[in-house]
Amino acid sequence: MNADLRTRLGSLRLPNPVVTAAGCAGSGRELAQFFDIGEIGAVTTKSLMLEPRAGRPAPRMAETPSGMLSTTGMQGPGVDVFLQRDLPWLLSRGGRAIVSIAGSSVGEFGELARRVSEAEGVGAIEVNLSCPNPADPAGRHFADDAAQAATVVQTVRSHARSDVPVLAKLAADAPDVVELAGACVGARADGLTMINTLRGMSVDTRTLRPAVAGGMGGLSGPAIRPLAVGCVFRVHEAFPEVPIIGVGGVRTGTDVLEFMAAGASAVAVGTVNFSDPSACTRVLREFTEALDARGVSRVSEIVGAAHRAGAGV
Repeated sequence: MNADLRTRLGSLRLPNPVVTAAGCAGSGRELAQFFDIGEIGAVTTKSLMLEPRAGRPAPRMAETPSGMLSTTGMQGPGVDVFLQRDLPWLLSRGGRAIVSIAGSSVGEFGELARRVSEAEGVGAIEVNLSCPNPADPAGRHFADDAAQAATVVQTVRSHARSDVPVLAKLAADAPDVVELAGACVGARADGLTMINTLRGMSVDTRTLRPAVAGGMGGLSGPAIRPLAVGCVFRVHEAFPEVPIIGVGGVRTGTDVLEFMAAGASAVAVGTVNFSDPSACTRVLREFTEALDARGVSRVSEIVGAAHRAGAGV
């Protein structure tokens, strides 16, 4: 038996729920030599900014127990190069694009949303709210304040084409992730992605200096998966009609099953791509096998199953 793997994120229809996580696959080129990127649900691009950015100096990554600490400083070519070079290439390979955007002001988010949504072939816009807000006197990220996050999402939604879903990416180290989710949904987010990396630090004990440039970095990998699954569960419980992309430490098909049972409609594969660049298709195959072993005919049957007592799935 082969289960029906189709899923939806608002108006975006995907052939299966396995997507890449932003920042872990570029715009698809890095992984295309290992598998057909058209086989997975979608490629979530590295977060775009308006202008090119060189990013932070090395070292940008450090291995941690069951995870990875990273700090790229939003390195990238800028939106013009992406729209002229990277997006057409991705679409030519049969890939579906979820475009992640990041801004240093509310106005930048709006301009990015306008320009990205005008391009043909953009399936959805993911709003990276874990960006420092220069206007905040405490130097907090947009995701640290529900009202600021809502302002960004509302601005993106008003500047984007109405048929392009807007997904707000949430951080688990916000004061209250359910409150943050509610603010974004109230600002007309079509869906949510959770969770972003967690702010953390690692010290190189040989040099007694921070292991990554800038000191603090974003923690990803299996170490954060239970926290990510818990966030998805809590937010799905509060907003069961809102589609969620679950992300955080996915390595296997059963990890996808776990996230979807907690309430995710799609699941992103991230850090494991650095050690296993063909992980996406392996994870998709393992997930399909897990569904078949349980006699599941449609992937929608397992979304939120952990909330249903005696679901029997």
